[in-house]
Amino acid sequence: MITRLSVSVAMAATAFAASNSTVPKGTPVSYNIPLWDEGQVPLAKGDGPLDKPFLTVFQPPAAKRNGGSVVIAPGGSNIMLMYGCEGMEVAEHYNDWGVTAFVLTYRLSPRYGDDARLLDGERAVQVVRQHAAEFGLNPSKVGFIGFSAGSSLARAVGSATGSHPGDERPDYLGMVYSAGRPGPGEQLKDFPPTFLLAAQLDKGASMGSAQLFMDLTKAGAVAEIHLYQKGRHGFGTGFASANFSDWMGRLEHFLRYDGFLPGGGAE
Repeated sequence: MITRLSVSVAMAATAFAASNSTVPKGTPVSYNIPLWDEGQVPLAKGDGPLDKPFLTVFQPPAAKRNGGSVVIAPGGSNIMLMYGCEGMEVAEHYNDWGVTAFVLTYRLSPRYGDDARLLDGERAVQVVRQHAAEFGLNPSKVGFIGFSAGSSLARAVGSATGSHPGDERPDYLGMVYSAGRPGPGEQLKDFPPTFLLAAQLDKGASMGSAQLFMDLTKAGAVAEIHLYQKGRHGFGTGFASANFSDWMGRLEHFLRYDGFLPGGGAE
């Protein structure tokens, strides 16, 4: 059984909690799942809140759930996490599609490096699969979407070569305004279906995403790319933006076409 905790919406900053008196009956309540048991976090440098990575669960209403799930890794230059437009808002869209979303709080710099973050990302996918039956999830439809620094983490997780790569590797990737860097042992031919998104003027992200798309295509992997000619870094879900407001609809189409949402072309 998973221990239910109050949901955190920013690291050591703000939090909100919903009580039964304020939440309409039947509305799912968000809560946290630790990635490891107390005292078991690998590479831990302490025992404080910033040393304990966790997932925050956002479930759709029961009647909407379709067995899909996604781990969401917000960006923030690895020194903070943008929980709003790159976390909770993304989770709400996924919930609208019937998908259970897990927003990942991973360990941050300067206290932790990429080695710890990779462990957090891989473990997040493992935890979702381990609890698939409890949540009514399809363990073959576990996605991972990241933004900026979280997108770099997505690439590393997509290249999982750990002790149990089948459990640690997501079934699809979303990489939003960062293509990351190739890691040791990366085999693009084995990459899961990948959705790439950036704005042209965000040159590092757009050119990196275009290069990764070409490399994935050459390797025979499934990939889709969208580059917007205007705009820069950090547009999140694009809510109320004349330029970016349609991109999550493009992601939804990608997921339906590849069979990660019901009613797609691959079914």
